[in-house]
Amino acid sequence: MKCISKTALAVLLSAFIGITASAQTKTYNIKNYGAIADGKTNNTVAIQKAIDAASANGGGEVLIPAGRFVTGVLTIQSNIELHLDKNAFLLGSPIRTDYGDGKASALIVATNQHHIAITGHGTIDGQGDSLLKDIYRRLNAGTLQDTEWRKPNPWHQMRPTEDNRPKLIEFKNCDDIQLKNITIKNGLCWTQNYKSCTNLLIDSMKVENVTYWNNDGIDIVDCKNVKLTNSFFNAADDGICLKSEDPAGACENVYVANCRVRSSASAVKLGTGSLGGFKKITIRNISVYDTYRSAIAIETVDGAILEDIDIRDVVAKNTGNAIVIRLGHRHQKRPAGVLRRVYIGNVTVDVPAGKPDAGYPIEGPIVSAPHNVFPSSITGIPGSRAQDITLENITINYAGGAKKEVAYFGLDSLEKVPEKIRDYPEFSMFGELPAWGFYIRHADGIKIKNMVLTCKGTDYRPAFIADDVNGLSLNGLSIPQVKTKPVVLLNKVSGFVSENITIPGGAKQNIQVQ
Repeated sequence: MKCISKTALAVLLSAFIGITASAQTKTYNIKNYGAIADGKTNNTVAIQKAIDAASANGGGEVLIPAGRFVTGVLTIQSNIELHLDKNAFLLGSPIRTDYGDGKASALIVATNQHHIAITGHGTIDGQGDSLLKDIYRRLNAGTLQDTEWRKPNPWHQMRPTEDNRPKLIEFKNCDDIQLKNITIKNGLCWTQNYKSCTNLLIDSMKVENVTYWNNDGIDIVDCKNVKLTNSFFNAADDGICLKSEDPAGACENVYVANCRVRSSASAVKLGTGSLGGFKKITIRNISVYDTYRSAIAIETVDGAILEDIDIRDVVAKNTGNAIVIRLGHRHQKRPAGVLRRVYIGNVTVDVPAGKPDAGYPIEGPIVSAPHNVFPSSITGIPGSRAQDITLENITINYAGGAKKEVAYFGLDSLEKVPEKIRDYPEFSMFGELPAWGFYIRHADGIKIKNMVLTCKGTDYRPAFIADDVNGLSLNGLSIPQVKTKPVVLLNKVSGFVSENITIPGGAKQNIQVQ
């Protein structure tokens, strides 16, 4: 072996040290810029100085050390990592004017930036309760303008508009984003909004946002190349929500896995905002509990193309509805959208008789019209049909207990189920439905493989209804308890294929075709 001279070794070591030094990220501690951790002082200027200093030097880590640091709006710039140490609390200002005049800014914002991150085991706390008190104080004094707070709403509250309630994080048109390990809580609106961003990675995040209405856990809007994993969401509104607000945009190539969700709306939702598209969405291993609406909601009502959706391994307990798939036409100035190529597999949902989110700080609105338990559903509209949908290995357990005195649909009145073409889509949108387990209308190419529908209590309705369906395959449908006959009702169904249907008394005696 040839020996290396001392001179050559020194040159190599010098080069290595230089590479290591250049690779090290410089840290900018906010305390060095005047930040005070007393939970009272507004540190916006000090923290922004640290961010600006890091940016001026090409980027770096802006450190929030242990302590309670109050701040107003912070603007993140390219190549900046905001790092919250363990026991670090970044507290949103409880003063409405600290979020700007007019529409309130989010607490942490970035626009047209790249390579940005928020990391660490610390907490971003919006201090929503204190901020709400200040908002109401200003509204009552007439020093803050609001277009909605005195208008009636389903919650019977004088609720300020979202424009007066800041989000906690809002990134727009950014690329290469990472959020890891942080806790976010106590906002007054969407917890976090990522709009038209690319290459977004979120891992091991905890969200506790039940302070007020409209508090989605996370909103991913027209973003591409997204990975959301190993996170927890407890939200007063939708838990994990994908939206499309740009007619030319789309949520595309999105992967969500290994998350736990509690929601007073829907746990995992595509829509309601649906102008552009949802494409290549993959969802895996989601645990849901105490959720008011649907475990899985897939909705395009504003013209979006929704296609190539693959959802598997969802377990939901004490959840008001299992699956709702809806193609509507709310946005009348645009053509109706497209909903096709959806696969949902390995799903188990337990639907209670009572309200599953009862007792949480903010509950979902009580449905005022008389109704019994709502079934899962797949619905299009006349002229625009849900297409090519496969449901495999699905078990939905209903507590049951329906009564004709509450609401009633006879088998001769299927045409009376309202279309609700322009309505907000959700599992209760049609009011009482004529099935207790699953309802399908205006759809093509529906494949059911190994579906179990159970009902512990009484019910007077068929378990399964398909109405105006072209191409229906039932392979392995099991309904262990016969509540009433027919158990399965097919109305205006063509291309019906069945195999391995298990119903006490036999399939022939329990399936009615009309």
